[in-house]
Amino acid sequence: MSVPTQGETFAVLLDHLRKAQEAAATLAHLANANDDGGLARKWLHVSENFKAMQQSLTSIATRRM
Repeated sequence: MSVPTQGETFAVLLDHLRKAQEAAATLAHLANANDDGGLARKWLHVSENFKAMQQSLTSIATRRM
């Protein structure tokens, strides 16, 4: 078993955040399709927060690695 590297672990973290962002966007779409615009906007906000977190972590990683 190999020791994980920072780069590999960062890639895994970003992949999980991307999947979470996609799931939140899908939930927003589904809520909108069910005529629940208020809930759809909240899920869209969650999706955008995940995207911002991805960008922030990428910025941190590029300075550190």
